[in-house]
Amino acid sequence: MAEVPQGYQNVPEEDQKKAKVFFDYGTSAAATGNYEYAIEMYLQGLMLDPDATDAHQRLRDISLKRKASGGKDLGFMEKMKLGKGKEDRESMVNFIKLLSYDPGNTDRMISILQTALRAGFYDTVMWLGPILQKANADDKKPDFNKFVTLKDAYKGLKQWKLATDACTYALRLRPDDMEMQTEMKNLGAQHTMDSGNYGSGGSFRDSVKDMAGQAKLMAGDKDIRNVDVMAALIADAEAEYAREPNEPGKIMKLVETLVKSESPDYENRAIEVLDEAYQRTKQFRFRHNIGKIKMAQMSRMERSLRTNLQANPADPTVRAQYAQYLQEKTQEELTELQLWVENYPTETGYRMEVAKRMFDLRMYGESIPIFQQARNDPKYRIDAGIFLGRAFLAAEFLEEAIDTLKAIIDDYQVKGDNRSKEMNYWYGRALEQKGDIQAAIKAFSQVAMMEFNYRDVQGRIKKLRAS
Repeated sequence: MAEVPQGYQNVPEEDQKKAKVFFDYGTSAAATGNYEYAIEMYLQGLMLDPDATDAHQRLRDISLKRKASGGKDLGFMEKMKLGKGKEDRESMVNFIKLLSYDPGNTDRMISILQTALRAGFYDTVMWLGPILQKANADDKKPDFNKFVTLKDAYKGLKQWKLATDACTYALRLRPDDMEMQTEMKNLGAQHTMDSGNYGSGGSFRDSVKDMAGQAKLMAGDKDIRNVDVMAALIADAEAEYAREPNEPGKIMKLVETLVKSESPDYENRAIEVLDEAYQRTKQFRFRHNIGKIKMAQMSRMERSLRTNLQANPADPTVRAQYAQYLQEKTQEELTELQLWVENYPTETGYRMEVAKRMFDLRMYGESIPIFQQARNDPKYRIDAGIFLGRAFLAAEFLEEAIDTLKAIIDDYQVKGDNRSKEMNYWYGRALEQKGDIQAAIKAFSQVAMMEFNYRDVQGRIKKLRAS
């Protein structure tokens, strides 16, 4: 955790306890479907404890449920009554009410972000930032200035990595903005120099509450390779686990400590602990973590074989060994991921990974319907759409490939990033395979103007123009 920035407003524990009463009332009301009353209760609580990020998230969940059930935005007169608060705290809560009745409104998110920053409620800024960034990025017409505002907020809190991410989104919209390019370089340099990073976990509130414990937590989170220190951490975790072997928290602490070593022996011990817990409880989360460890082990082996291949590129035995292992690894991952999908059917990310493994294994027909499902999730809409177009192309459904890729290109607002290059490249490949030469040249030319050395685009343009 980074040092708490100047201006942070810590809410007294007494006020936190008072606010919790209102939050509990709100939770009970939401459970009965009385969303408006639930929102009012949460707003009352947030007046007392404006930086309660768990409450912010629960209120947002309630707002989204209300919206999904047909809930309308506040009327004009109701909005006018809110007005501007006497202080930033009141203004922030008023903006939160407006957002609660229209949860996708990024203008209201910006207002909350700015007032929270002025008021010193920095955990609220950190909670809302990723929501705002994703909502703006997913908008059909992303707003450059909103990314800049978010970048500036993170910069003010010395969250250099997050500020860099927001700056990246802004640059995608205006890639020729020299001022933003310079800002990106400065932020990246600052992030390199400053190891303090909010994104590593915790909150400003936790830092204020337990500054004495930070050194120990940081030591536990570092990429530790010292054998003696690691052995001591594992011994402590084993002792805690031995005292309470059925306590999930102790199980996972031991597993995480063992896995951090990246030692096969310790990882196998972690698998043993997880398997015992899974056999006893039948809770899939334990089996899930076994799969994560095994997949990490396979990835390490793949990297090792790839390094060997790079050192011996002309050796047919080394090349064949790598190709065979890559095939086996992909098949093993597919089997594991299918198990995850079976147990977490609502996790689109796992479905997406299943479809990608199928694609790599040339199971194009099987991958197509899964990519089609995945693109219904806004988070995976673009990537799933590109893979879907490629799968149609590989399965020789040319018209479907062309239409799919053209629709993504027309819908995608950002130009010049890796996604736009990829979708235009494969669109050109599909047109080329269909025999639409001029259209294919135009698509490849779009890619060449973004990145002249992208894949084999130069050669394809020359070959098509000569035909």
